This record gives sequence, C-alpha cells and structure tokens, in this order.
Amino acid sequence: MSAPLYATPQALKVPEVMEALRLSRSKVYDLFRSRQLASFTVGRARRVPVDALNQYIQDQVEEAA
Repeated sequence: MSAPLYATPQALKVPEVMEALRLSRSKVYDLFRSRQLASFTVGRARRVPVDALNQYIQDQVEEAA
C-alpha cells in the first residue's frame, strides 16, 4: 500500500525554509521578493514548494562552482 500524499509535505512554512537554509526571516523574504525562491500564499500563509527549495539550492551550488 502506498503512503498518502499528505504524509510527506509538498510545501514548507517560512520557519522550515529558514531552518533548512540557516537564514534569517528577512533574508528568506528577500529571496521571495527577488524571485530567487518561488513561493505562494494561501490567505496570509506563505508556503514554499519543496521542489522550489531544492531548485534554489541546486542553482546556488551550480553558481558557486
């Protein structure tokens, strides 16, 4: 039997992104404003797709190489 879709988060909360990247809240919001990190809102809640976070990290690694 396969696991339900909701078992693994598909979108992260801002504090989870902050922890994953070890960045401040203001820096994470700077990444949103500059469109370096994709996000969406539901009401007042900002969410970051896991794929977008992984892509941002990959882009940073490639840029640094």
